[in-house]
Amino acid sequence: MESILLQSNLPGIKLLRRGKVRDVYDMGEALLIVATDRISCFDVVLECGVPGKGRVLTQISLFWFRYLADVCPNHLLTADVERYPQGLRPYKEILRGRSMLVKKARPLPIECIVRGYLSGSGWKEYSRSGSVCGLRLPAGLKESSRLPETIFTPSTKAEEGHDINIDAAAARRLVGEKTFEETRAKSVALYEKASRYAETKGIIIADTKFEFGIFEDKLILIDEVLTPDSSRFWPKEGYVPGRPQPSFDKQFVRDYLETLDWDKNPPAPCVTPEVIEKTSEKYLHALSVLAA
Repeated sequence: MESILLQSNLPGIKLLRRGKVRDVYDMGEALLIVATDRISCFDVVLECGVPGKGRVLTQISLFWFRYLADVCPNHLLTADVERYPQGLRPYKEILRGRSMLVKKARPLPIECIVRGYLSGSGWKEYSRSGSVCGLRLPAGLKESSRLPETIFTPSTKAEEGHDINIDAAAARRLVGEKTFEETRAKSVALYEKASRYAETKGIIIADTKFEFGIFEDKLILIDEVLTPDSSRFWPKEGYVPGRPQPSFDKQFVRDYLETLDWDKNPPAPCVTPEVIEKTSEKYLHALSVLAA
């Protein structure tokens, strides 16, 4: 089994921040993003990692950045380590396959969640109130039901602690009317194009999270895109609404953690080797199907 990289260490390169999964370095005119094998669930980083996860996230993101470039420009400059700045040459083997050199964009202070199906926190809220993030939905929907139309449900961003779902009015206050409307339109268009493609590969994208930034006064797609970390992937074969679906994402780990006596605050409990191995298999399967 591949060794696990929980934290990158690049002496001489300025570390900007360590996120839940990614380490970000300041390269002057650009940023270097390194996807580690850390995994977070319920916004808490687990002490264990998933072998190969960072490479899977990077390769899936690279595929989608290319496939969706006509819908929205993105921050990717290159993922070819041979084209990286001279100062990164000693770290080529660490960086190969799990890193990207990207534009320095100013991130928007919201996460852009798009839902085509009713699941997760959206299903829980609908069960209580008949709405998701302030959007009223038709009565009688079941868990995992396909929604009548794609919905945009933003949330706040948190480097630590839990993201919080917000309504459109709150998101408008954070980013402004014009940027909100453009972000919502781009998010829905990205999701719908990706969903049509994924279904030809036998995968349903139930929901996903996009992040955007401003670069040279234009809205661009940043961070990762449509990975098993940021999306719910379900097999199309055997899909039946009214129950949870099997998945090709970290829902497998979430489901395991839900069986434990844990309040979803740090520190996270240990995850069994069997769960880690199965999760690694699911990530690799998503890559092999989507980016084949």
